[in-house]
Amino acid sequence: MSLAPVLPDGWTLVALDSVGSTNDEAARLADAGAPEGTVVWSREQTGGRGRRGRHWASPVGNLYTSTILRPDCAAPRAAELGFAAALAVADIVPAGREVRVKWPNDVLVDGGKIAGILLESAVGQSGQVQHVVAGIGVNVGFAPQLPEMRYPGSALSGSVETALEKLAAALAARLAEWRREGFATVRAAWLAKAGPLGAEVDVKLGEGLVRGRFAGLDREGALLLETASGPRRIVSGELLGRAA
Repeated sequence: MSLAPVLPDGWTLVALDSVGSTNDEAARLADAGAPEGTVVWSREQTGGRGRRGRHWASPVGNLYTSTILRPDCAAPRAAELGFAAALAVADIVPAGREVRVKWPNDVLVDGGKIAGILLESAVGQSGQVQHVVAGIGVNVGFAPQLPEMRYPGSALSGSVETALEKLAAALAARLAEWRREGFATVRAAWLAKAGPLGAEVDVKLGEGLVRGRFAGLDREGALLLETASGPRRIVSGELLGRAA
């Protein structure tokens, strides 16, 4: 029988065998007043989802977790936590494997996607964030290979419990860094793991496609492109190609 994962001081684990969505369960707990650092972990999800409502295959064997954060910031800044979460995933990848981050919040290991990150926020009437649920799924035991995936799957090795311990510690550290030093430090660390500046990329915007060269991130985390028609700032879309 596996030992229960050890979380950072003050954090609480809600362990489930099966749930529709860890994000939905974490949001329910957050609305009921659960504190920051409440981690919902399930062995499987029957209704897991990714960005833009995509289905996220969630059978037993991989890590599915959602953490309640209470960042006390204005709504636009909540997106910064997605970059911190991506760095936390990158932090737990063993040395010797190539780790890259892809805008806005994917993590690739040895060229394959290893994680999915979905942030969902509740914002009060004042415009301040009441809570953020950071849903993170990490391939540990196996890598799903689905027709709709733009990248092959990749996976860590070891136990799900160990991956959860490491991820919670890394997320706590990255959150503390964000609070202490601001997004500039997170942004710099993210860019260090992203694709090279100047790399050619495509960005899917709805049904359209924008082509250009990767020019980094601005101070709010928007993607910067140099296109044939001039600089372009993109706040929502899907990055294709080989850069970040």
